[in-house]
Amino acid sequence: MSQAHIQTTAESALIPARPPRGLWTDAWVRLRRNKLALGGGAVILGLFAVALLAGILAPRDPTKPDLEAILEGPGWPYLLGTDALGRDVLSRLIYGAQVSMTVGVFAQVIYLAVGLPIGALAGMLGGRFDNLLMRFVDVVYAFPDLLLIILLRAVFGGSLFMIFLAIGLVHWTTMARLVRGQFLALREREFVTASRSLGATEFWIVTRHLLPNSVNPLIVAVTFGVPQAIFAEAALSYIGIGVTPPTPSWGSMVQDGYQAIFGFPHLVLFPALAIAATMLSFTFLGDGLRDALDPRSRR
Repeated sequence: MSQAHIQTTAESALIPARPPRGLWTDAWVRLRRNKLALGGGAVILGLFAVALLAGILAPRDPTKPDLEAILEGPGWPYLLGTDALGRDVLSRLIYGAQVSMTVGVFAQVIYLAVGLPIGALAGMLGGRFDNLLMRFVDVVYAFPDLLLIILLRAVFGGSLFMIFLAIGLVHWTTMARLVRGQFLALREREFVTASRSLGATEFWIVTRHLLPNSVNPLIVAVTFGVPQAIFAEAALSYIGIGVTPPTPSWGSMVQDGYQAIFGFPHLVLFPALAIAATMLSFTFLGDGLRDALDPRSRR
């Protein structure tokens, strides 16, 4: 019997390698019933659209000051007012969405690129190799996040790309642990045992059984990881080691307006609301996806 025939037989052993299409249909039906999740998804799509079309939507140059309109309150022609340098707050908020959305997506790519293979190898191979990899993960996880980001920033520099890279290299440990736990649970299931007994290779088992059946928790983890990365960038910009001025960032806008918060609260209020709305939207969407993709919620 050929190896291809053995693998084809193993693929259909006991249960399908990939979740049936009905599972995704049921998940979509449950997700549509969650109004908060749909609302969060709509806000997220809107933020991505704003980030992509910032050059068109922004009424003014976010870095160009207007010395005749310093610390203007919300009104006309500056709808959200101006800051201490006379820069348009609305334009800076729009361009700040580019930084936040980019760091959120870019960080998740790094999470998956680093955490997924490490967790997959640890969960699949087990034994001493698993123990070695997990001790390395524990060492990285033991470092305070902010301190490790500062150290990476000092080593790699303070460019926008390096800040995103530092944020991504800090939080991948959670992804590695999640993937390892999924693989450890799935590799003992009957369909994996049957596939292995029929001669399927380890690569076949990983790509056709373990990864497809681990997609649901990974989607939820990535959704929850985006607001964490956005908040990390905002925190770095707030303490002055994030995005280099005059590049607009919601965190740096909060920091710039903090000194005049009582006299000109709009300088802090609008960027703080943007950060809160973004994080809440991703949280609502993540909660909805977790409930929709949970097989125990099926009737």
